[in-house]
Amino acid sequence: MSAQKSAGKTGVVFDIKEFAVFDGPGIRTTVFMKGCPLSCAWCHNPEGLSPAPQLMVSRAACTHCGACALVCPSPENCTACGRCIPACRGGYRKIAGETWTSEALGERLQKDADVYALSGGGVTFSGGEPLMQWGFVSSVIDRLRGIHTAIETSGFAPDDVFSDAMRRCDLILIDWKVSDPALHLRYTGVRQDIILRHVRQLAAGNTPFILRMPIIPGINDNEAHFRTAAALVQDSESLIRVDVLPYQRAAGAKYEMVGMRYAPDFAEEASPRFFTEVFEQSGIPYQIFR
Repeated sequence: MSAQKSAGKTGVVFDIKEFAVFDGPGIRTTVFMKGCPLSCAWCHNPEGLSPAPQLMVSRAACTHCGACALVCPSPENCTACGRCIPACRGGYRKIAGETWTSEALGERLQKDADVYALSGGGVTFSGGEPLMQWGFVSSVIDRLRGIHTAIETSGFAPDDVFSDAMRRCDLILIDWKVSDPALHLRYTGVRQDIILRHVRQLAAGNTPFILRMPIIPGINDNEAHFRTAAALVQDSESLIRVDVLPYQRAAGAKYEMVGMRYAPDFAEEASPRFFTEVFEQSGIPYQIFR
């Protein structure tokens, strides 16, 4: 079904991945929502930062044949109209970001309901930051009756939105990125207090959740960070586990495609250190994703 021909709430999605197995239980479909209020120095999805659709170009492969320029209506200011995409002979261009209605996306996700049921899976909304488009996401969730739903979030959202997500979702995967407040602001671009409040809300609440810890060499690969995370979730009856996510050196591969420069000020070639014995001492379940 064409999203443009359907009525109702609309949202911008930059990717839909079927048969995902790392974004919650079972076999899942992960929907990547466009837009994020954070600017993490290690972000893997730079095409998800802007809330608007944008052009992505494989600049290293481009042969500069000029075919795209011949059809471009605004060469000085790209509007992501997409006219250059069919003109590109090598297929080196695409638009990151498609507008969907809640009806159309709900129908698209419902088609795999049998797969979800057999595997104990469901649908996960990621990003970007799915809570930036919560009105749309919640409208889609309302259409997924009987399907397990989850969100992957930074936790940086208005309190009423986060509370509503806890009520509507079967699972929340929330990031705990940096424990030091000053370093959190430096490397994510936002203050930590809102996120801290929401992690504590999850730990005290009834919504099942997973605490996700991206471990970045030289920034948060220290014992103090692991101890802070352990203290936040210790004795929480709603915690499923802590996911430890080592930094991946391929994080910067897509930046050039969206006209951005990837220049992290940390030693990305170094191997991050783990202090998971802190979790073992506290009886906190965890998993390291290599």
